[in-house]
Amino acid sequence: MKPRLRALSGIKPTGTPHLGNYFGMVQPAIALQDTHDAFYFVADYHALTTGRDPAMLRRTSLEITATFLALGLDPKRAVFFRQSDVPEVLELAWQLSCVTGVGLLMRAHAYKAALDKGEGGVLPSGTFFYPVLMAADILLYDSAVVPVGRDQVQHIEMAQDMAGHLNALYGDCLRRPEPLVQSEVPTIPGLDGQKMSKSYQNTIELFLPEKALRKVVKTIKTDGAALEDPKDPDADNVFALYKLVASPAEVEDMAARYRAGGFGYGHAKERLADALNAHLAAPRERYLSLLADPSTLEDILQDGARRARAIARDTLDRVRDRVGLPKLPR
Repeated sequence: MKPRLRALSGIKPTGTPHLGNYFGMVQPAIALQDTHDAFYFVADYHALTTGRDPAMLRRTSLEITATFLALGLDPKRAVFFRQSDVPEVLELAWQLSCVTGVGLLMRAHAYKAALDKGEGGVLPSGTFFYPVLMAADILLYDSAVVPVGRDQVQHIEMAQDMAGHLNALYGDCLRRPEPLVQSEVPTIPGLDGQKMSKSYQNTIELFLPEKALRKVVKTIKTDGAALEDPKDPDADNVFALYKLVASPAEVEDMAARYRAGGFGYGHAKERLADALNAHLAAPRERYLSLLADPSTLEDILQDGARRARAIARDTLDRVRDRVGLPKLPR
């Protein structure tokens, strides 16, 4: 039987998960456990570049863990761990930094965006170093593929470059990863029609209670068309979200009602709230149950770290041997 390719995904614990996280990253990532040797990690080291609240970091790390489990991740079939529980990633990042030119890091999109905003002089060095740690995340586990959107392919290309530099100097010891581009993942609109993002403050939190969910859905921005006017479903934010959670027959029915007129955005929002609540009610119940049992979440994270760390130490032993350092103490 042909062995599965190893896929790796990480998510920063920088806030409460929302619908954009779910449909854009969490759902497609969890699906990989059916087809790949799947590794998932909570990127708490990466969160330190912007976060300054220790209690929030601890809490959101557990929230992310509970989110993945509630939405279908099986810790017996996949490896789920906290980034900081595998400290070997920091040593590999240092090894990579010693063979990576500053010029490569200066081409990173985040760094260039900071320069465009005039923030280059105050940018934390951790943000500049971010691509090296991300490359170490990928390379430490012999990852074959990394699922990303098209706007994130540069991260994988930089990891490829860093692995190539180290391999060229010392002989092959790091696997070259490939991006698994998820072009079919839609852009999830937020309450204002822009891409749903915490930075835009336009999100719908994933596990809101039903009453709060309905209240937030009512605030979705729509155009000024009157109740009796025909409407274009493909130009509407409410309909774009409805398509993500409704059945094909339900989507077709609502599209027909839009085009016929006599169907207002208030009606559409009620239908969206119904569909979202039906889709998320069971995961919400599991999520709340998991959050109420943090010791179980910690057990899952520690078991995942143990499994991930066994691979990480083997990778680092190869690198250490090549560059002339002793093997890690066992």
